[in-house]
Amino acid sequence: LAHHQSILQEVLDNSFPSDALIHSYKRSFNGFAANLTDRERLKLSNMEGILSVFPSRKIKLQTTRSWDFMGFKSNVKRVPLVESDVIVGVIDTGIWPEAESFNDESFGPPPKKWRGSCEGGKNFTCNKKIIGARFYSSLKDENHNSARDTTGHGTHTASTIAGNQVTGASLNGLGQGITRGAVPSARIAAYKVCWNAYDCEDATILAAFDDAIADGVDILSVSLGADEGLEYHFDPMAIGAFHAMQKGILTSQSAGNAGPYRSSVTSVAPSTDRQYFTKVILGDKTTFVGKSISPFDMKGKKFPLDYNFYPSLNACNQSSGRSCAQNHWDTGRFRGKIILHRYLLKGEQELHEKATGMILQLGSKYDFNDYSRNFPLPSSVLSIEDGETVLSYAEKTKNPVATILKTEELRNASGLVVASFSSRGPNPITKEILKPDISAPGVEILAAWSPEAGPSGVTGDNRAVHYNILSGTSMACPHATGAAAYVKTFHPDWSPSAIKSALMTTAFSMNASTNPDAELSYGAGHINPIKAINPGLVYDALEGDYLKFLCSIGYTTKQIRTLSGHNTKCSNHSKGSPMDLNYPSMISDVAEANFTRTVTNVGVANSTYTAKITSPPSIEIKVTPKVLSFKSLNEKHSFVVRVSRKVAPTESNIFSATLVWSDGVHHVRSPIVVY
Repeated sequence: LAHHQSILQEVLDNSFPSDALIHSYKRSFNGFAANLTDRERLKLSNMEGILSVFPSRKIKLQTTRSWDFMGFKSNVKRVPLVESDVIVGVIDTGIWPEAESFNDESFGPPPKKWRGSCEGGKNFTCNKKIIGARFYSSLKDENHNSARDTTGHGTHTASTIAGNQVTGASLNGLGQGITRGAVPSARIAAYKVCWNAYDCEDATILAAFDDAIADGVDILSVSLGADEGLEYHFDPMAIGAFHAMQKGILTSQSAGNAGPYRSSVTSVAPSTDRQYFTKVILGDKTTFVGKSISPFDMKGKKFPLDYNFYPSLNACNQSSGRSCAQNHWDTGRFRGKIILHRYLLKGEQELHEKATGMILQLGSKYDFNDYSRNFPLPSSVLSIEDGETVLSYAEKTKNPVATILKTEELRNASGLVVASFSSRGPNPITKEILKPDISAPGVEILAAWSPEAGPSGVTGDNRAVHYNILSGTSMACPHATGAAAYVKTFHPDWSPSAIKSALMTTAFSMNASTNPDAELSYGAGHINPIKAINPGLVYDALEGDYLKFLCSIGYTTKQIRTLSGHNTKCSNHSKGSPMDLNYPSMISDVAEANFTRTVTNVGVANSTYTAKITSPPSIEIKVTPKVLSFKSLNEKHSFVVRVSRKVAPTESNIFSATLVWSDGVHHVRSPIVVY
């Protein structure tokens, strides 16, 4: 603290260090957050020993069936004593400690390695399940004085990772079943950095990383994301994850909800085999099947259907996105009616004006209807064609009426489809690293919720529920985190990269014909936690490998030393290529590329693996050597993959191939992408 104040003393023009300083990061890494003018920021940037100075942005928040869907049943093989010692840190909107998912009835005392504390603030008590809690805000008032979750998001993600098994969970009857996390015996430490969906500051996120690393968590889950990727030394998430990696902590971050557009990934979510549909029945008995989460029951009663509430073209056009502005409606006639809209709206004004329900039509080709949204009143989202048919009925009928049925649940056999909102690659910062890494369930996920937050998130939605159904990569992230925690229980000494490798190389294959962006949408495939505990080989990478990678993309020796705290040197002859980071996947946008990889044997001591390549005729792939023979566990062998394209892919085309190392029992699969 004194060191940071002395630095500020040198750059501040008209304020005191104690007034300017917001956070001092000193437990796990060295840095601070402060209020600075542009002039002061420039002075600080030019000081010796400063790696980066960047603005503190506000970034965004990004089930009963989901674990069963991937074959991860409640009776899977476990190591109970080890699982009970795993501590999951959740950086999010806090947690609702009274939720049944966090009951500590069968838990013993916290693990001895735990170094954190319960600083949950007002009306917050930890227990033997939630063993730690902290909250962070630059505001000091009654609305920012507790780690208690008032928006629901953090409770949802935490219960998906490590919630207890709870029977009879549902959202007013929807999604009825048994809900549980991946590692129900694990402990949770909650770090509240978000106070609503758009109020998560970089400065507080770094403070949470600083504390979580020092507190002794094993895994970190961060379902947050910015609108754009940043260079690593300007990205608080990357800075925090690097220092977590130094201490052997894996960080799982959501890819973002900016899909389906390319290079929108900021650090992926397919649907599951359960979907929700909501029927609309008109007065002439015509029935339409739309999508929504609508647990309301009109009991078949029909209400007047009105449609004269269209906004001006200037107010709602194609760029208005998924939540068109609502301050242009004629608001005099909502009460007691079902309102037909040609754009996707949240329903805040309709709720306030006491409308009975909403029928929403997709507004343009930029809107997608592959997941169900939550609304504060009976609602259903229809296709453009069905919406036009409803409009035609309303215009031609003297007294048009309609009813909206309660949402129905249906099983869907083709669950491995990446949702439209899930951000896509290629990696906007380092094109030589395939992103996203992996996909996990993120569509229509049921999990615990804060009763202080209405399930739709709309102001005025005062329903108090204990479970909610949400979609987003925020829901996929805790599934990946939970899977990583499960692997950690079997291999407590594995590095973060070894755990990531195990998840990636054992993932279920996904079909490019139903996911046109292929690996740029789903990475290595869909997580398969059961296979991941016995991958056979892993692609391991330690701190030195990541520092060499940073050297290869242009970081200087001075920057590397400041970041790592080590006397590391980037020499010109050893910089190498970013393609040579020991990653379980490979990607190239050039005519020829060589990838050097090293695998570590974690399967059977005496084993021989043979390489098998599957690729389209448009690319040629050679592996040298083709056979790897191991005589002991933890033995390492290196190989080179040479990729040559015979035909250049178009901008929209992707060439997908796979490398599989197999000993007859283990099948270690790596995606190879040329785009």
